[in-house]
Amino acid sequence: MSGRRKFSLDKSNSKWMGVCSGIANYLGIDATFVRIAAVVLTVIGGFPWTVIAYVAAGFIAKPKRIGFDDGESIGGRRLSTYDLRTSMRDIDRRMAEVESYVTQSNTRLAREIEELR
Repeated sequence: MSGRRKFSLDKSNSKWMGVCSGIANYLGIDATFVRIAAVVLTVIGGFPWTVIAYVAAGFIAKPKRIGFDDGESIGGRRLSTYDLRTSMRDIDRRMAEVESYVTQSNTRLAREIEELR
C-alpha cells in the first residue's frame, strides 16, 4: 500500500454530500474548519463557483471505503503504528492487573467471609 492519500467522500461524517469531511480527512484537520471556510468563501464572493465545485466533487469523487485497512481509530484521527502499539500495551497492562487481582488469593476477604459464617 502506498503512502499517498487519495481524496474520497466521507459519508460517515457528512452533513450534505461528504465533500467537506472528505477534504478534512485528506488534509488531516477537523471538518468544522473546512465547512466554515467553504461558507466564508461562498459568502465573500465565490458563490456560483464554490457551489458548482462542491456539487461536482460530490458526484465525481468516490466514497471512502470503510474497513480495517483505512488506518483510522474510532475518533476519526489516523493512528500510527507507534500509537496503536502504545495503546495496546496500555490495554494489555491493565488486563494483566485485572487478571492478577482476580486470581490472587485475598486472605483478608477470606477471613471476613469465614467470620460471617
